[in-house]
Amino acid sequence: MNLRPILVAPSILSADFANLARDIKRVEDAGADWIHVDVMDGHFVPNLTIGAPVVKSLRKQTKLVLDCHLMVTDADRYLADFAAAGANNVIVHAEACVHLQRTLSQIRQLGMKAGVALNPATTEECLTYVLDDLDQVLVMSVNPGFGGQKFIPAVIPKIAAIRKMLDQAGRKEVHIGVDGGMDASTAKLVINAGANVIIAGNSIYGSQDQDLSHAVSVLRSGSNEKIVSQARG
Repeated sequence: MNLRPILVAPSILSADFANLARDIKRVEDAGADWIHVDVMDGHFVPNLTIGAPVVKSLRKQTKLVLDCHLMVTDADRYLADFAAAGANNVIVHAEACVHLQRTLSQIRQLGMKAGVALNPATTEECLTYVLDDLDQVLVMSVNPGFGGQKFIPAVIPKIAAIRKMLDQAGRKEVHIGVDGGMDASTAKLVINAGANVIIAGNSIYGSQDQDLSHAVSVLRSGSNEKIVSQARG
């Protein structure tokens, strides 16, 4: 059983870009823990979204953790910009980093938490030599680039393997997030496998309820009922 506090991080990729401040306030009021920001360069992934200037604007709108997922081919050149913009977490892709340990160290030196994202076909073995440099592992349960995709069940054993790897290395505090196809049922599966950060876009912002608290709470459905999500960092 996963006894870690379950954090919910709404992805603003599914928000109304013309009303980001409003939509961030809506999920903040609904009990979200982090705000997940998908940064795409149109090269590493076939989509183009937002960058550090938008993060700087978002920082003025919320005190929640800004969890920035860089789906870009040359993350190193942007790290200082995201730090200056007020990002709390920066996640880079193992597949896109030539010198992964160096990149993670630089993220931390800039005062941010460092994360590594793994595409569905990327195995957990690439984490072996950076376990001491991690604050978060992000398991992609869809191929990155677009929202609204179907969850890939094959990632569940990978989540369990990563949790075991972290625990054996004495890094139990490292977060494991899952991004892609998250709803109440898939969230329960990944939480039971060892994940503790649920990143969701459509299942939150696509809710028909004006009050998004129910949409946020159902994503915690796989957690122990005695656990209340209060860990905001």
